[in-house]
This record gives sequence, structure tokens and C-alpha cells, in this order.
Amino acid sequence: MNKHAGAVSELVDQLGRLPGVGRKSAERLAFHLLRVPEAEALALADAIRKVRKDVQYCSICFNLCESSRCAICSDDSRDATRLCVVEQPRDLMSLEQSQAFKGVYHVLLGRIAPLDGIGPDQLTIDSLIDRVRTGNFVEVIMATNPTVEGDGTSLYISNLLSEFPVQITRLARGITAGSVLEYANREMIADALTGRQKF
Repeated sequence: MNKHAGAVSELVDQLGRLPGVGRKSAERLAFHLLRVPEAEALALADAIRKVRKDVQYCSICFNLCESSRCAICSDDSRDATRLCVVEQPRDLMSLEQSQAFKGVYHVLLGRIAPLDGIGPDQLTIDSLIDRVRTGNFVEVIMATNPTVEGDGTSLYISNLLSEFPVQITRLARGITAGSVLEYANREMIADALTGRQKF
């Protein structure tokens, strides 16, 4: 039995469909929206409407943007010889926040996951190969997530790119600065040992 009025119940149901939002969190959000000034609640609705209407994928790298090219692809000061391949726009945003990479990106819009029915043809891999074929890249950095699917996607793409004269690298892995070995898991330690560097 539903304990909320029709409109409130519908809002709770819709909020509960968001990733990471359970029923209790959805109820808290719904009642928060009922408590705030109407203009604030409607501003959220307008922002959702605007993002659905105006945001699209960059025609070059598939990052999110509001025109045909994103800000990164339009920036002539970026190093156009280094290409970083990521799974999702949010991964690109995380790398940008580090301010350590000044090259350009390519967003795959997912990863190869056969168990989920996602194959290479459902990603932007063909566009990536075309970019490398026609571009002047000296390095392609595979920055997919360190998961079975992410590693498999990187390996698949690396094999396709092997015919081109580019260096293919991947993000370093292992023990993070400031952490303690006793708390690192087996995979982190194995990655750290495999990718060890000269001191």
C-alpha cells in the first residue's frame, strides 16, 4: 500500500530510479523539494529539461557539450599529439580535474561487456580508429577503468591500433601515494610490482 499522495508517490518513484538512490533517499529528496521555495524546486526541473534538450555528444571526441564541438576539442592550446581514451564523459571530467593531462580525449561511451550484451560495435571504437588513422598522434593512453571489462576493452583497442605508428600506454596502477601496504589488496600490490619504475 502506498502511503503518499499520488503526485508525491510519483516523485518518489521517479527519484528512486536514479542510480544509488534507494526508497528512503528518494523520500527524503521528495520531501526536501516540497519544503524549499517553489522557485528553487522549479529551477531543478528547468535544469533537467535544459540538459536533456541542449546537451549532445561532441562530433570529434564524444564528450558532452552544447554545440558540435566540446571546449577541449576547440582549444588550440591542447597537445593534439596525445590522445587519452576513456569509457565515459565522467571519466574525462575526473582526469581534467587533476590538471595533469593537456592532450585530447576520446570517449568510448561504455566498455565491451559481452555478458551485458555490449559489443565493440556499440561503442565509438570505429571513430577512434579513424581519428588515429587521420591524426598526428604519437601516443594513445588507454584510461579505461581497471576492471575485467575495462582491461578487455583496452586490449581489444590496442590490437586494432597496433598497425599504426603510435605508442600505446595505459594509466599506472598500484599503491597510491600516502597509502599503507598492509591495507592494499592483492590486485593493487600485483599491479604495483608489475608496473614498478626505476628509482
